[in-house]
Amino acid sequence: MTDRAWIDSLDDEDLAFLKRFLLASGTLKELARQYAISYPTVRLRLDRLIEKVKLLDRVVDAGPFERSLRTAYADGRLDTVTFRALIDAYREEKEEQGEMRSG
Repeated sequence: MTDRAWIDSLDDEDLAFLKRFLLASGTLKELARQYAISYPTVRLRLDRLIEKVKLLDRVVDAGPFERSLRTAYADGRLDTVTFRALIDAYREEKEEQGEMRSG
C-alpha cells in the first residue's frame, strides 16, 4: 500500500470536506458557518474522518476488499461485530489459500 492509499479510499464527500477544511485554514467555526450546521456537528464529522483515516492507514498491506470493509466500518455502515467477523473470515480464507498454494 502506498502512502496515498488512505486518500484514494476516501469518497467524494470526504474529499470535499477536507478541501473545505483546508481552505478554511482548519477553522471549525468557519466550516460550521459554510455548511450551516453547528460546531459540534462539524467536530463530529472531523472526528469520524480522522478515525476513518487511522483505520485505513493502520494496515499497510490491506488489499482492496479489506480497505472497502474498513471504509464501510468507518462510515458506520458496518457494526463492530460484523466488521470483526468479516475481517477474520477474510484473513482466514487468505491463509487457507496460501496454505493450499504452498502445500
